[in-house]
Amino acid sequence: MPENTDRDNLPQATVAPRRGPRISVIWVIPLLAAVVAVGIAIQRIVSEGPTITIVFKAAEGMEAGKTFVKYKDVNIGQVTAVQLSPDYSRVEVTAKIAKSAGGLMVEDAKFWVVQPRVTLSGISGLGTLLSGNYIGFEAGKSDKAQRRFTGLEVPPIVTGAQPGRRFVLKAEDLGSLGIGAPVYYRRLQAGQVIAYDLVRDGTAVNITVFVDAPYDRYVTPATRFWNASGVDVSVGAGGVDVRLQSLVALIAGGIAFDTPSYAGAAQPAAANTVFTLYNDQPTAMKQPDPISKRFVLYFTESLRGLSVGAPVTLLGLPGGEVTQVGLDIDPATSSLRGRVEIVAYPERLLARLQAGQVAEGETLAQRTQQRQAFFQRLVERRGMRAQLRSGSLLTGQLYVALDYFPNAPKAKIDWSRDPTEMPVVPSTITDLEAKLTGIIAKLERLPYEEIGTDLAKAVATLDQVLKDADKAVQRIDADVTPELKATLEEARRVIASADEVLKNGVNTTLDTANTTLHQATTTLEELRRPIATADAVLKSTDASLLGKNAPVQQELRDALQEIASAARSLRALTDYLERHPEALIRGKTEETP
Repeated sequence: MPENTDRDNLPQATVAPRRGPRISVIWVIPLLAAVVAVGIAIQRIVSEGPTITIVFKAAEGMEAGKTFVKYKDVNIGQVTAVQLSPDYSRVEVTAKIAKSAGGLMVEDAKFWVVQPRVTLSGISGLGTLLSGNYIGFEAGKSDKAQRRFTGLEVPPIVTGAQPGRRFVLKAEDLGSLGIGAPVYYRRLQAGQVIAYDLVRDGTAVNITVFVDAPYDRYVTPATRFWNASGVDVSVGAGGVDVRLQSLVALIAGGIAFDTPSYAGAAQPAAANTVFTLYNDQPTAMKQPDPISKRFVLYFTESLRGLSVGAPVTLLGLPGGEVTQVGLDIDPATSSLRGRVEIVAYPERLLARLQAGQVAEGETLAQRTQQRQAFFQRLVERRGMRAQLRSGSLLTGQLYVALDYFPNAPKAKIDWSRDPTEMPVVPSTITDLEAKLTGIIAKLERLPYEEIGTDLAKAVATLDQVLKDADKAVQRIDADVTPELKATLEEARRVIASADEVLKNGVNTTLDTANTTLHQATTTLEELRRPIATADAVLKSTDASLLGKNAPVQQELRDALQEIASAARSLRALTDYLERHPEALIRGKTEETP
């Protein structure tokens, strides 16, 4: 009983309603951290740009976290991963692009690896030697977004932001041109080659060039492009012509363009206009002729040196060109003869007429019948004929000259034949060669050995003469010069005496002259006595000692002759002074007969 009583006195549990959960203050900090983390994640997702994949042939210098994507030298992204493609043939580069550049990731955007490159056209990418390689980018023009791209193997030469225009040149072959080859305008670099490829049928090559501004405005529909690669050497009738655009074009090739002077003013050509690329400048700048006339010439002489393209001149002025050179059989003699086909341009010839004849020239150029009648008169009345002539003795090239030959046989032109046959005359080249051959033959027959021997003897004789002349000069210097000095001194004394005579007066001079005459007479008398004495001595001398041929007698006889001659001269002098005493002052005057 007591036990039951104790159980009954125990407190009884009551059911109370459940109260709401209580949140501890300690959970506030984790909750706030979670909210901040979620906000940062949302902000990062919102602020991040797209992730793209670029497929390259090889990962040249690219590393995750180090290689950047640059546009206009500004970092717009960074490489996050570099891995092989599923087929292991290429490399897939994953890059994170900034949100500000996300709108540039469109389907025609271009990517390439920028690294140091050395080509014939220049050096690029030198800055990457320090900073490392990076991925270059060029924006596209499409509106369609894209996240997977194929990288370019070769960097583009021209980017879309560069001012200028592109043009397409069609050529038979590429030649020495390459990517980056320069494009010149009047020897100024105006652009470069940016691409080339074969046409679909494989018969030609399309070369894409980019002409920088402001040079692109000089490209009009009438502009001509030509290959300016290397050294252009042409040998023609005018001689050897050498053309070089620049040293860069010599090494890497190049293209030049210009507009012919005869082309009128025109608006610049539109971008991607197709032009023909000519082989050289003369061909490109040649003026087209709407009116032309074909002629055929038959020659019986050698055509060596005459080639297609050789000029045809009319009275020395350009009037056409040679279009074909070959052989033909003369139906009259069944023998071979040379056949030359030319084309003449009447407009070029008649454009040189004077102002008063312009109207007539235009009529001749436009009306076939009048033009034919005009040339017919030249052939029949003036003797116009075609002749081969040498354009250069150095190269041996020939050209066709239309000139007047009044003594040529009569001929007519049959205009019904096509091409029309033009009468010809033989060339003077054959005669010149024959004359030269004859001259050479005569030169070969000359006795060169005998001439050499005679020349050696003449040289030896001349040397001896020179030696003798040198001795004579030395002798004159040793012997004659002192005598000349003495003579000059004597002349000075004579002049002094004459001056003294002039001072003493004419009367004194006359007295002196008389005294001199007296002395001369006395001297003459004194000379006569020795002569008489010598004559007596000769008569009295033994004949055996002074024979007819004895040396003493001969010498004495010569001395007597000289003494007699001196006496005669002295006598003549005294006679003249007696008649002209003033001669001592004035000198001897010429007597009037």
